[in-house]
Amino acid sequence: MNIHEYQAKQLFRDFAIPVPRGAVAESAQQAMHAAESIAAASWVIKAQIHAGARGKAGGVKVADSFEQVKSIAQEMLGTQLVTHQTDSAGLPVNSVLVEEVSAIKDEFYLSLLVDRETERLMFIASAAGGMDIEAVAAETPEKIVRVPVHPAAGLQAYQARQIGAALGLDKDQQKQLLPILNGIYQLFLAKDASQIEINPLISTTQGQLVALDAKINFDDNALALHPAIAALRDTAQEDAKEVQAKQFDLNYITLGGNIGCMVNGAGLAMATMDMVKLKGGAPANFLDVGGGTNKDKVKEAFKLIIADGTVKAVLVNIFGGIVQCDVIAAGILAAVEEMQLTIPVVVRLEGTNAEQGRAMLNQSGLGLVAAEDLNSAAAQVVALAEAVA
Repeated sequence: MNIHEYQAKQLFRDFAIPVPRGAVAESAQQAMHAAESIAAASWVIKAQIHAGARGKAGGVKVADSFEQVKSIAQEMLGTQLVTHQTDSAGLPVNSVLVEEVSAIKDEFYLSLLVDRETERLMFIASAAGGMDIEAVAAETPEKIVRVPVHPAAGLQAYQARQIGAALGLDKDQQKQLLPILNGIYQLFLAKDASQIEINPLISTTQGQLVALDAKINFDDNALALHPAIAALRDTAQEDAKEVQAKQFDLNYITLGGNIGCMVNGAGLAMATMDMVKLKGGAPANFLDVGGGTNKDKVKEAFKLIIADGTVKAVLVNIFGGIVQCDVIAAGILAAVEEMQLTIPVVVRLEGTNAEQGRAMLNQSGLGLVAAEDLNSAAAQVVALAEAVA
């Protein structure tokens, strides 16, 4: 789960990580009042969306007067901001962060994430802050330092010195860096984060280290332990169909094709999409109904897929291990009957009660295609989608 920059910075304050003075606003008037409450010569107004590269897209602007703050906020709020990290529709700007402008001398990159190779938390730091870290890694990897933290020992002072030296910090800044790193580490553990990123961490002209930006991702599997964190979720920043899917405990990701896919198991779902591509088709979604699904859940999943107007055909690929194929068939039939489906549906059932499930589909009179194997199922659904198109 992602949260907004202003929310991440509040968590930073709770863990003694220095950030600029600022306040969030949901209207132009609130933005002006926020600027008035922050004694500064100028202010930066930042659109709050769950995507980076806002500055290049006009989502970060500087104002030199209260009226200019109000005007900029008015321009941003209520719009859809498109960056290279969003789709062509962009994301809605429902709030802005108004902050004092910082006197920047140097910019650094700093993050803490789960490194699956070493099975440890890993600090990533670079003196090339304010840039796309992926570009730095690809073009100048020598500018990146990686420091793994042993779970039993925790962050050590010598590791903070190692990071500080890589960033080229002076002695006083080295002292400031240690509590920042400790704050990030403790925040990560306390809130079950999956990544904390500061880009950039700046050194001001007065020599102070400040987190100019803040990004935190949380482990969805741990949200039940952190209701206060879960409450920070902004569903307006998420795909509407993915939000709906989560309500029924479905794993759904919107893609760009026209063939809807419903599968049980992530691995089987990937194989199914690969087979559709191999046959010349394009999946419209990734949808894993899970191993322990039921009739109602299947019905909701099916309705979710075919509600998308771009879907020309649907492929259902189920291996009945925990879930029984006749249960899946009953859910499909219920959804087709309820929605009065007109697009073709190809169903491949294998495993527990597969024969019963196929018999239910063949005897339904709804025109569903019961395929014998995945290869033929993929070929059939691609041909049917092309015919509809």
